[in-house]
Amino acid sequence: MKKSIFAVCDLEASYACSLMDYLNEKKSTPFEVQAFTNVESLVAFARKNSLEILLISTRAMCNEIRELPVNRIIILSEGEMLQDLEEYPFVYKYQSSDALVSEVMEYYSAGERQAQVFPMISKKTKVLGVYSPAGRTGKTCFALALGEILAETKQVLYINFEAFSGFEELFGIRYRADLSDLIYFSRQKEGSMVYKLNSVIQTFHELSYIPPALSPADIRDVTGQEWLSFLGEILAYCEYDVVILDLSHQVDELFQILGACHRIYMPIQEDLISTAKAAQFYKLSGMLDMEGLEDKITRLQLPNQALSRDGGDITQQLVWGEMGGFVRKLLWEEEHGDEQQ
Repeated sequence: MKKSIFAVCDLEASYACSLMDYLNEKKSTPFEVQAFTNVESLVAFARKNSLEILLISTRAMCNEIRELPVNRIIILSEGEMLQDLEEYPFVYKYQSSDALVSEVMEYYSAGERQAQVFPMISKKTKVLGVYSPAGRTGKTCFALALGEILAETKQVLYINFEAFSGFEELFGIRYRADLSDLIYFSRQKEGSMVYKLNSVIQTFHELSYIPPALSPADIRDVTGQEWLSFLGEILAYCEYDVVILDLSHQVDELFQILGACHRIYMPIQEDLISTAKAAQFYKLSGMLDMEGLEDKITRLQLPNQALSRDGGDITQQLVWGEMGGFVRKLLWEEEHGDEQQ
């Protein structure tokens, strides 16, 4: 089934083409993206094709564009006053692509009518869980390094379920929306969650991620079935090769979520208390009759890599430090082990 069309029109050709390339690389974008660098070519295209979203610069906007049958027009502003375009929402042109696309999709997902999204039939996404019954194992450092390294060659989405991720403080980012907003939106059932997802997703280099919930209470009352439904929508409608779930104890029906994973990485230290906690985990999984769960688990004893704000980009410190070396060796062994089987 053909995707709905998201058109970008800017008289600055390099900008329009760069934004089109960025959108096409985002595997959660449920649109066919087309770029135009003049009004004439846009109008000619729109007379033969239905446009769902049109993101157009103020210099390109004109009465001829107003008359086109476009579901949602959003103005690409350079910061100038927009009195004659007050009827349209606008986004600031010179901001990060992440932030710009987030705003565009927020306007679109809040609209009354949205294009129907069709599931990806031929795609198979691998779900990787990262979980430990013990604390202070380096679990999130491992999950981020794993995501960044896999994203060098694959389309990867990382989701953090921890009560306190510390991401805003750690990365110096203030998120406009996060995981709890997606859950609230999906509960309201006011439109396709895929569009709302595109208004929330951020990136670390090539790795896409959903900003973690700010408040632990926001996700503590999410049921296991809601998490599975949420994950199911991502798997059905987004073109990711890998989804990484950085799980925590507070996730309801944790064993159900783990059961949905293709592989589970369990970082754990080999001290007395940690091994006792792992033993309790395995005992409980047996009592819950989680058949096959143990076969999915790879236990890991991670390197203790120190991170520093003075060392620059934190995720890149992980990727090119001891943790990154550990992850690359692990992936190489898994790949060649699978080939030999």
